[in-house]
Amino acid sequence: MSYLDELNEAQRAAVENTDGPTLIIAGPGSGKTRVLTYRIAHLLQMGVDSFGILALTFTNKAAESMRHRIEKIAGTNARSLYMGTFHSVFARILRVEAPKMGYPSNFTIYDTEDSKSLLKTIIREQGLDDKVYKPNQVHYRISAAKNSLITPEMYAADPELLAEDRNTKRPATATIYKLYTERCFKAGAMDFDDLLLITHLILEKFPEVLYKYQHKFRYVLIDEFQDTNYLQYSIVKKIADVFQNITVVGDDAQSIYAFRGATIDNILNFEKDFPELKVYKLEQNYRSTQNIVKAANELIHRNKNQLKKEIWTQNDKGDDIK
Repeated sequence: MSYLDELNEAQRAAVENTDGPTLIIAGPGSGKTRVLTYRIAHLLQMGVDSFGILALTFTNKAAESMRHRIEKIAGTNARSLYMGTFHSVFARILRVEAPKMGYPSNFTIYDTEDSKSLLKTIIREQGLDDKVYKPNQVHYRISAAKNSLITPEMYAADPELLAEDRNTKRPATATIYKLYTERCFKAGAMDFDDLLLITHLILEKFPEVLYKYQHKFRYVLIDEFQDTNYLQYSIVKKIADVFQNITVVGDDAQSIYAFRGATIDNILNFEKDFPELKVYKLEQNYRSTQNIVKAANELIHRNKNQLKKEIWTQNDKGDDIK
């Protein structure tokens, strides 16, 4: 039996139509991971070079699980895929390209605790009250700025951001951001947000680098697209601009990460960025009972901004919801 025969009609259509911008709206329990996995495996089976496929996920566990499943269909070729989290894949690219921005290729990656420790030092050195300038809060503020593509120079020149800092009794945030960035650079280090921001800046400042990756990655696939932030989408939009073979899988009704910068606008506005878009809807739920699916549909129908879909299931009616 062909691996394609394991798919229902909607899933198979989403797997087989490989070219052009594609949005796969996947309700919960609808086989989303299977479709994304099989789509990549199908590309490999069609003869697409594994080095030319960029697949981005939100966890290393998801990436490894998908790679393992792809290997079962397409063989060891799957090991050469550029597949992983946004941070791990862009860190891999930066090991080659970071020297263009003055960083060493063996730059250190600061985790959250490293970043907060450095901020704590800067706050103390500036003679600021760490009960007002709490490292947690300052780190969150700087992270939000980076993920909105706001550099220290842009931050210091933005009246609205400065006014917000004055209102929260933290007017020195812009100075801390500048010093933090300088100290990271001097130490040959990047934090997690820099892995995205520096990648974007390199693609923006060096057209030859952008050209290189636009022509290297002929196919770009993104899982959990509803959880991407402005910066993540900006990078992949640049890379996919030439061939426009960009596939995103997600569900606007499952977006829960606004608190860390994810924007539902990415999935809602995708068609504006790619007018030739093909949309596939995975609406059959294999996981839940009829009562749960019906209740979920009733709730989701009340969302003001949404991509319309009707989740259904052939499962048993199940217990009443209490």
